[in-house]
Amino acid sequence: MMIEGVKPKSSVGIVGAGIQGVCISLCLIKKGFKVTLIDRDEPGEVSASYGNAGHFSPYASVPINRPDILTDVPSMLFSSGGPLALRWNYIPKMIPWFVKFIKNCSRKNMMHTARYMHQILDLALPAYDELFQEIDISGLVENKGIIYFWTSKDLKSRELEINIRNELGVKQQLLTPHEIHDLEPHIKKIYHGGVLYSDARHARNPKKILLRVFDFFLKMGGQFEKQNVQKIDFSSDNKPIIKTDSKSYSFDKAVIACGAFSKKLTDQVGEKIPLDTERGYHVHFKGYDHLLSRPVIFLNRAFGITPMEQGLRVVGTVEFGGLENPASKKRILNLVNNAKYLFPELSEYQDEWLGFRPTLPDFLPVIGSSKNHKNLFYSFGHHHLGWTLGAISGKIIAGLIAEENTNLDLSPYSSLRFS
Repeated sequence: MMIEGVKPKSSVGIVGAGIQGVCISLCLIKKGFKVTLIDRDEPGEVSASYGNAGHFSPYASVPINRPDILTDVPSMLFSSGGPLALRWNYIPKMIPWFVKFIKNCSRKNMMHTARYMHQILDLALPAYDELFQEIDISGLVENKGIIYFWTSKDLKSRELEINIRNELGVKQQLLTPHEIHDLEPHIKKIYHGGVLYSDARHARNPKKILLRVFDFFLKMGGQFEKQNVQKIDFSSDNKPIIKTDSKSYSFDKAVIACGAFSKKLTDQVGEKIPLDTERGYHVHFKGYDHLLSRPVIFLNRAFGITPMEQGLRVVGTVEFGGLENPASKKRILNLVNNAKYLFPELSEYQDEWLGFRPTLPDFLPVIGSSKNHKNLFYSFGHHHLGWTLGAISGKIIAGLIAEENTNLDLSPYSSLRFS
C-alpha cells in the first residue's frame, strides 16, 4: 500500500539489506518514494546486522584512531590472546589502509572524528524512536545502559576516553568496584574501575528488530529483490542502472549501503574509497542470560557480552583478513576463554559466527552523494557503530534524496575527503 494522499515520487534502488539499507528504505518510502531493496541474501540473514553486539551506543564517539593506539598495536598483534589479529596472507592488501590509518592517529584527527561521530550519535536514539513509532518492538529493546570496566593497566587510555566524552558533553557515570558489583554481581571481581553509560540501550535480538523494520517497509509498499548485484551503470541522463546476475533495474536514484561489500561497487564508479573490513566474531552461551542485566565490555581484553534471547552473546576481537579468508578457530576460542574468565560457570558454547565491519582509516562513515554521479548516494563504513547509526543514517540519506535542508554539517562524511 502507498501512503494516502502522497503522490509517488521518483524511484530509488537500495543495494544492501542490512540495518543501513532497511532503515534508508523505510525512511524513503515514508517520504513517498518508490523503493526497491536489493540483496543477495534475505534481510539480516548472516550480516553484521544479525551478529553484532546489539548495542545502541550514543556515547561511542571516541574513535580507534588515537595517538596511544600506535604503541599498543604491536603487543596486541603478537599476543595470542590479544584483541587484534592480522591474517598474514592479507598483509600486502592492508598496507595502504594501515598507512592512511596511522596518518589519522594524531590528536587533531582523533578529535575531528570524535566531534563528527558525536554529531550523529547524539541524534541516533531519537531517530530510532521516530522509526519505531509504528513498529512493535516490545520486549526487543532494553534501556538499562552499558557498563565498561577495566583493571589498573593502561589507565592513561581510560582517562583519555573519559576526558574526550566529558569535553563532548556525553553523559557518563564513573563506577567504583563496589558499584560495579552491585549492578552486575555475577562478574568475577577482576576490575578496578568502570563507567556506566545509562542512556545506552541494547537489543534482545537484533535480527528480529531488523525484520520488524523490513516487514513494515513491505507493508508500506516497498519491494524486495533477492538478487546478487554485480554492477551499477548509468543511462545517458545519468540515472542509475543496477545490474544483477540475471536482471537489470533502472531507477531515478540509487544508494550503495552494502557494508564491507560496498567497495566493489564504488571502485566501478570511479571512486577509490579506502574501505576495508574488521572481521568480528561471536558465540552464544545458551541458558546463561540471567547472569547479566545489561551489556558489559571488558576494555583490557576488548570484548563484550550482551544478554540476549539466544543467551549470552560474546562478541569482539578485530581481525584484518578481508572478505575471503575462512573463520579463525583461534579467534573463536579467544572469545570463549575471555567469557569464561569473567564467568567461570559457563560451559559449552554455540553458534560460531564471523561478520564484517566496514571500516575507513579515519573511522568516520561515508554518508552522502557520489563524487561522480549526482543520482548515486552512499551509506557505509560505520565500523563498530552500524547498528547504532542505522536510523539516523536512513534519515540523513532520505533527506538528501528528497533535497531537504539540514542544519547538520555533512561534509566530514563525504567521499570527497578521499579524492
